Amino acid sequence: MKYLIPVLLLSLSFGAQAANDIDEKVMAALAAESRPQADVDRDRNRRPLQTLNFFGLKDDMRVLELMPGGGWYTRVLAPVLAENGQFYVAMGTGRVKDNIAGTPGFENVEVLATADNLRRPEGSRFYTMDEFEFGVRNLDMVLTFRNLHNFDAEARAIMNRQVYAALQSGGLYGVVDHTRRHMEALGNENRRRIDPVLVIKELLDLGFELVDYTDLHFRADDELVYEVGRRSVSGNTDRFTMLFRKP
Repeated sequence: MKYLIPVLLLSLSFGAQAANDIDEKVMAALAAESRPQADVDRDRNRRPLQTLNFFGLKDDMRVLELMPGGGWYTRVLAPVLAENGQFYVAMGTGRVKDNIAGTPGFENVEVLATADNLRRPEGSRFYTMDEFEFGVRNLDMVLTFRNLHNFDAEARAIMNRQVYAALQSGGLYGVVDHTRRHMEALGNENRRRIDPVLVIKELLDLGFELVDYTDLHFRADDELVYEVGRRSVSGNTDRFTMLFRKP
């Protein structure tokens, strides 16, 4: 027993150090001079360190970010994974490919060449897509931030099936999106929101397990009745944040 206690303490110390290493890398990425000021201004609202800790990010993971947009999270994730992990982006990658990938400090960003099949049919509020594959397997984690609401149900099913296929057993899928009231009829004010219960059902139907959720991005003053781009709401929307696992 007298030898067991020091071993346990040493083990806990290494565990704490590993967690601190991750935190330090995230904080260093957030403090990088290359980050645009517009990105920095959103840190308080998006709470990236707490969000990535909730998802269980480790610096030796193989991680795919879906629909990276202008690269807000790309600029955080890529440096964290640069030394020990692998980092991919896929779908809607034009701005990341042109402005971030391959620049100093972001040489490890690998843009997956999926079919350029995203489109919004005339008269539709939502994007759709054709069947495709990411071209990678055995990923540890896939992350998507405020994107599922952009797609119709069929497109979400196609994309989420490919996420499932790309993850290894035990792989994690982290989702953040703008909250819509449960079972609320679709209208112009809520079209860029999505029902979190619907997201859970769709992912469970594909075989995912719901691991956990957090209220990190809960906003009590978002009445869930206004379009997320309205000045009174933008930057302060209620967002659900959930973690799923491939069995």
